Amino acid sequence: QVQLVESGGGLVQAGGSLRLSCAASGRAFSLYAMGWFRQAPGKEREFVAAITWNSGNTYYADSVKGRFTISRDNAKIMVYLQMNNLKPEDTAVYYCAATPRVKLTTTPFDYEYWGQGTQVTVSS
Repeated sequence: QVQLVESGGGLVQAGGSLRLSCAASGRAFSLYAMGWFRQAPGKEREFVAAITWNSGNTYYADSVKGRFTISRDNAKIMVYLQMNNLKPEDTAVYYCAATPRVKLTTTPFDYEYWGQGTQVTVSS
């Protein structure tokens, strides 16, 4: 069992930065690959970034590649999403999620545990 709680969202101007954090609980955390997803009003939940259990591999959506960085600290049981050069189209509720799959996946259905989400709003 893994519980996830996101924080760090807020209102920022275009071009600004935010760092999202995801605090996890549960001894199995280090065995899970982690992902970040986002959902804007009226749109489906979409993949943002993912990282393997040992941080050996990461994967990003094309829309955030070069601007966002996912990382994790298994000792602190934390996952982070550093978001730079934010754009208004990045506005959404951001969720962290955990999957037992070894291979990184962008499919929400592959993720077993989800946080409650944190709102990110980017003004133009």
